[in-house]
Amino acid sequence: MTEFLTDYGLFLAKATTIVVAFLVVVGVSIALSRKVKSHDKLEVVSLNDKYDAMAAALRSQVLPRKEQKRLIREKKAAIKARKKHPGAAGEKRMFVVNFHGDIRATNVASLREEITTILTLANEKDEVLIKLENTGGIVHEHGLGASQLQRLKDAGIPTTVAVDKVAASGGYMMACVAQKIIAAPFAVIGSIGVLAQLPNFHGLLDRQGIKFEQETAGEYKRNVTMFGENTEKDRERLREQIEETHALFKDYVALHRPELDMAEIATGEHWYGTRALELGLIDKISTSDDYLLEAGKQMRLYEVTYTAKKSVTARLLSSMQLATSRAPGDKLGPQFIEF
Repeated sequence: MTEFLTDYGLFLAKATTIVVAFLVVVGVSIALSRKVKSHDKLEVVSLNDKYDAMAAALRSQVLPRKEQKRLIREKKAAIKARKKHPGAAGEKRMFVVNFHGDIRATNVASLREEITTILTLANEKDEVLIKLENTGGIVHEHGLGASQLQRLKDAGIPTTVAVDKVAASGGYMMACVAQKIIAAPFAVIGSIGVLAQLPNFHGLLDRQGIKFEQETAGEYKRNVTMFGENTEKDRERLREQIEETHALFKDYVALHRPELDMAEIATGEHWYGTRALELGLIDKISTSDDYLLEAGKQMRLYEVTYTAKKSVTARLLSSMQLATSRAPGDKLGPQFIEF
């Protein structure tokens, strides 16, 4: 009897520990979720002030005190004059947005909010600079990203895209919407092409005696799959989809940059900045840093950043969606065709 009670007590202790641990995890997840949600925010930073602070820090270590005081007086006078004449040329504005792409263009969610905010204030006298780094990815996701830049264009707001590293495939699809594209000398530009790829395990499963069953309604509901036996008809339909998507891609680029020779540049190749300039893919060789420093002499620069933090639950669901988006047996749909 004593042994039974001892074992039973240990069992209760273990069960209680597990339940408590589970409740703690749930409680922490809920707390973190609420905490993260409260951090959704829009931040606007004056880049002029940032550059002035950097210059002041350097001057304090390099220039004589007398020279420092003279520059401070001149700066104060310029600020005072700007406040008296808010419509002067020095009050022209540039709104700066950063876009760092991934295969699913997940930052489009923030881009939408940033552009919406800018559209509430900006006019045709202002300028928007998109600092874009994007290697491309899923077609419809990057198509939505390009549509956000189209909103600025439709509103008549001058828009420039600056590429310091890469704007390829879906990244170039977004960049080409802007009235002007600048790029660093060795930035990767172009790659106007389409691809679709996935492994096929049918042979391996067949050797193991494992059968894969899939029923569809609709002649083209199923194309190539990971586990089924792919026919030449399946592959041909996939090739048709890829060619159709490529044609749409080329038409879109040609619409925004009609001077391009599509036969020459829509081969899927990429070029570095200097060669891209010769081909007409970009308009100027420059880094975003130089462009902003020069613009800051004549305009007020505002960096606009929307931070949309997901709750713990949302992040888990997003991860699960990503993991299952290519689940076994899933047909090859639009999410598998990439720029």
